Amino acid sequence: IETDLEEALSSLYRNANPAVVYIIAFPIGTGSGFVYDADGHIVTNNHVVEGADSYEIVFANGDRARAELTGRDVDSDLAVLKVDALPEGTNPLPLAPAGMAEVGQFAVAIGNPFGEQGSMSLGIISGLGRSLESQRDIGQNSSYSLPGVIQTDAPINPGNSGGPLFNLNGEVIGINAAIATTTGANSGVGFAIPVAAVHRIVPVLITDGAYTYPYLGVSFDGEISLDEQEIYDLPDRNGAYVLSVVSGGPADAAGLIAANPETGRGGDLIVAIDDVAINNFADLNAYLSFNASVGQTIQITINRDGEFITLPLTLGARP
Repeated sequence: IETDLEEALSSLYRNANPAVVYIIAFPIGTGSGFVYDADGHIVTNNHVVEGADSYEIVFANGDRARAELTGRDVDSDLAVLKVDALPEGTNPLPLAPAGMAEVGQFAVAIGNPFGEQGSMSLGIISGLGRSLESQRDIGQNSSYSLPGVIQTDAPINPGNSGGPLFNLNGEVIGINAAIATTTGANSGVGFAIPVAAVHRIVPVLITDGAYTYPYLGVSFDGEISLDEQEIYDLPDRNGAYVLSVVSGGPADAAGLIAANPETGRGGDLIVAIDDVAINNFADLNAYLSFNASVGQTIQITINRDGEFITLPLTLGARP
């Protein structure tokens, strides 16, 4: 078994490492990225490139190239750079299909921790469906978050940001984005942006330079505890509970009702979108982020005072 795993890892590294790059973002710092297509597009994290004046790409074979910023998205922490030409024999990395990752699978990170180029580390997928809060400050004590995030114990350190997380087949399952840490170094809890976000957002960053998320105009209770179920007087805990509705927003136009701000009661409980069950806010956020588009009309099923009602709602653009 050992030799099989060793061979799989060595082979993965030989095939993948030429497409993993070291990014120098002047004057702010360094990070990792990977070759996305034969046109020279390189995917990395937004926080690797944000605020930089210029970008230099160092390839695994030592070649260097200047890169231009093609597009970036603060809410998913994704960005795309472009070089004019790739070194000979540098092939884009294959992306895994969305939604195929499972807890317990091996996870392999390749990147440049602490500037050590082409470092590989091995772990497992520790959890799925985590949320990563957007770096964007929208005030009002609220924020957007990216759903479907992968948690891994594959050692990830400063400088790994923007590099790929692979399955043993050498397919990209995520992009290493963050570590939960008090010291700034790996603590066994790393987070990777799911490949579903790469499939959906990166092509739009390449064509448009920015990505616009669909928008409901609602604030929710993220997860309903037993205590909150009593406070809200809800028949069921499964769903996304509407705490407030933005006046004039898409949800307002569709007729969604918010909870009474004094009592917390009387709000709609969203239980399905387009017949897909919504058990909590994370489900709702994932459906909107990966399956819906601005201007699309979705069918929202709500539990309102014990009665199930389905309302058409036309999604707006996230402000």
